[in-house]
Amino acid sequence: MSHNEQLARTVVQALREHGYEAYFVGGCVRDRLLGREPNEFDVATNAPPNVVQGLFPKTVLVGAKFGVVTVVSDCAQVEVATFRSESGYVDHRHPSHVAFGSVEEDAQRRDFTINALYQDPFTGTILDLVGGRSDLQRRLVRAIGRPVERFQEDALRLLRALRFAASLEFTIEPSTWEAICQTRELIQEISAERVRDELVRGFTSPHPDRFLELLDASGLLAILLPEVEAMKGCEQPPEYHPEGDVFTHTKLMLKYLAERNSSPSIALAFAVLLHDVGKPPTAEKCNGRIRFNNHDKVGAELADHICRRLAFPNELRKNVVEMVRRHMTFLNLPNMRESTLRRFLAAPTIEEEIELHRVDCLASHGNLQNADLAESKLRQLVTEGPAALPPPLLNGHDLIALGFTPSPQFKHILRSVQDAQLEGKLQDKQDAIRYVLNTFGKPKANTVDQANQLADEAEKPSTL
Repeated sequence: MSHNEQLARTVVQALREHGYEAYFVGGCVRDRLLGREPNEFDVATNAPPNVVQGLFPKTVLVGAKFGVVTVVSDCAQVEVATFRSESGYVDHRHPSHVAFGSVEEDAQRRDFTINALYQDPFTGTILDLVGGRSDLQRRLVRAIGRPVERFQEDALRLLRALRFAASLEFTIEPSTWEAICQTRELIQEISAERVRDELVRGFTSPHPDRFLELLDASGLLAILLPEVEAMKGCEQPPEYHPEGDVFTHTKLMLKYLAERNSSPSIALAFAVLLHDVGKPPTAEKCNGRIRFNNHDKVGAELADHICRRLAFPNELRKNVVEMVRRHMTFLNLPNMRESTLRRFLAAPTIEEEIELHRVDCLASHGNLQNADLAESKLRQLVTEGPAALPPPLLNGHDLIALGFTPSPQFKHILRSVQDAQLEGKLQDKQDAIRYVLNTFGKPKANTVDQANQLADEAEKPSTL
């Protein structure tokens, strides 16, 4: 038994000992009935929030208006919500009126029947007031009551319905599906952060390909991710992509990603989703051949825009963008200079990039040679440790000291020095100075004395 479940049982027992009703509720009940082990446990009760707070030594009042208290222990936490009814959803997300009530009222204000099941954790008895258990058996996602009203109350439920259907491999009940399609424009009333969180859950779920299909079929994809929707019908060269258009390819990649990774990172999932987002705007036919010139660069710009629109944290956004920008580089792997290869494999996201390339190949031509080569070379570099990519021997200050005037050429010079260093041609700073002077010439600068001094030092034999 997990720490969260132990704490949840303790909470229920304490509430009942003080004369209150208390049950497990929601996802933990649903998952347990489906034979899945829940990660989180929620409790519903008729005890008011102040009573819940008074019964336990460490609590956090999450929302006084909604009667939600988090009970915390050293290694677990459980959310405890007072039975309530809600009305007046003026912003299609938050109720303007909340009243504490009965378990029957509590069940009616929830989103889907499969999430409105209450369980006695000690006897296992299920309290089902909305037909949720039957829908579980029939593998249906059904809105409680009138579906259109449920989505008008809280438009985020539109995405939640798709996510539950995809991750649980359920079908959305026809009237609920019709209501989703009818009210889909309301999703634009929801904050970018809330939308992002649901998309993240959907694309890191066990069936992200199905989630993408449902987004598309419902019309929500065109509203939230029009750049991805544009992939539909974007043809690709059949000799490299026998699977079909860019949308089909991306959907297959999401499928392979989930099959190979039980919990892929957010950055990897969205890099897979967006890696070819630059193909539709760059597609052209030349002499009967389909080309997508610079689609990686265009795609990186689009990925950056999408991640900003969805309010991704900066570090996460940068990782997604960089993986999209670099995803075509694997084609050049066998012909890379040793220095270029080492630098490429030193990227902080390289393991995810290799997985991105692998599922890219699996979802198209099936040739995994470059993915295998990258993994093999990365293992070698890991074995070498810090020596695989040592600190640069020179920096911009050293070039200035040599007499060079700061300019865009600095980047070229320092890159050339590091290449020679990574290829084993330079061992120390003296080697690097000699290399610069021999390759780029002795500069004319105001700091001639410093340049001469460093040049003289470079002529001395190395002590290493």
